Amino acid sequence: MKTDYTRTLPDAWQPMSRVFTALGDEHRQRILLLFEKRERLNVGQIAEVSTLSRSTVSHHLKILREAKVLNSEKIGKEVWYWINCSYLEQVLDNVLTYVRSLE
Repeated sequence: MKTDYTRTLPDAWQPMSRVFTALGDEHRQRILLLFEKRERLNVGQIAEVSTLSRSTVSHHLKILREAKVLNSEKIGKEVWYWINCSYLEQVLDNVLTYVRSLE
């Protein structure tokens, strides 16, 4: 067992904490699972199929965007969201690399 519990996280692991925190909420997981391949969704579309109010959906989308799980673009009055696949792959690959090193 390693004994240095207080050491700082490696730089490659810093984003992981934000991603895992953002995905630690069941509603945010459900929102993420709404997206199909290369699909962009807006708040209204997500609120339509969820049990959440539009403002609550907006709150969850903000958290996902701040954690870089989602990208967004404002077009006219609407903000469109899509999954940041390359970023999630990079973050999750850091976890897998560590787990594989333990085998």
